Amino acid sequence: MSTTASLTARLPALALIALLAGSTLPAHAHHAFAAEFDADQPLELKGTVTKAKWVNPHSWLYFDVKNPDGTVTNWGVEFGAPFTLAQKGLTKAELPPGTEVRVKGYKAKNGGPFGYSVSVALADGRSFQTGGAQDSPTAPR
Repeated sequence: MSTTASLTARLPALALIALLAGSTLPAHAHHAFAAEFDADQPLELKGTVTKAKWVNPHSWLYFDVKNPDGTVTNWGVEFGAPFTLAQKGLTKAELPPGTEVRVKGYKAKNGGPFGYSVSVALADGRSFQTGGAQDSPTAPR
């Protein structure tokens, strides 16, 4: 069998493989906003940064919030991916421990001190969009 005949005989199989490879969709292991957070429970908190974790697929900001009774609660809020935050001008260097922040977002469904951040404002007046979930609300009501 010649090389041309061999290639011609394999052409239908190669075409099928190419068609199947091109038609598959990537599988993303990612949760939706609605799976963990409650769009009916907006939050607006002011506090002091204790830790910033710039990790994929979601960054996290932890900060101490003083409660009306004087106690302090450490809150954690989910941000978007580090690359996306950097495109918006926010880096981990902007949020060292001790930085005063105001976070707007939504509470977690689990009832704990966790949430989804839509934006963070710094004491110097700068504000950054922090959310990254495609199905999240854009701003608290």
